[in-house]
Amino acid sequence: MEKFVRLTAKACPLLLPSLNTDQILPARYLKWPRSKGLGTVLFQDLRFDADGKERADFSFNQPICRGAKILLVGRNFGGGSSREAAVYAIYDHGIRCVIAPSFGDIFAQNAVKNGLLTAIMPEEEIAKIAAVLAGDPEQTVTVDLEQQTISCRDLCCAFAIDPVSRDQLLNGWDDVDLTESYRAHIAAFKARDQQSRPWAAPTTTAA
Repeated sequence: MEKFVRLTAKACPLLLPSLNTDQILPARYLKWPRSKGLGTVLFQDLRFDADGKERADFSFNQPICRGAKILLVGRNFGGGSSREAAVYAIYDHGIRCVIAPSFGDIFAQNAVKNGLLTAIMPEEEIAKIAAVLAGDPEQTVTVDLEQQTISCRDLCCAFAIDPVSRDQLLNGWDDVDLTESYRAHIAAFKARDQQSRPWAAPTTTAA
């Protein structure tokens, strides 16, 4: 998994509350293999009308969002079903960080397993950044995971993230790598346990 330490990039304000996983990736695409390009159908039913034309009133279709790697969204982003493919669609579209006041729990768990940072920040702070971007669409945003800050022009805001998720992203660890990082602690525990409870250790018998 790719490490996430610091990112400076364009950001897309999509400040709609409760965007769920079915809106992120409609169910009819769940049978697609990831190699087919799930990123191309991100927000498909919100981005396009019944005739396949882009909806001009949907923020994601505006020039400010072209090439954005950071997404500013409303509260409760990613609620609904536990489809990991919703994270694939976001990541494969090129987005590496989603900033929201809150996330669906399962979505956030799936995100960290795939290298997508979910940064929790107060709604009013997100609105301030969005206001700066509205005045200057080419303005970049910097997300610093080591410092847990998000900065945009003269604004600098702290964000929250689960500390274990932070470690995984900083190191590019999947769940197996995370477990391996505790190898020495596990070995020390086993040694102490065998000394204090020798009767509990498995025994071998002669064939």
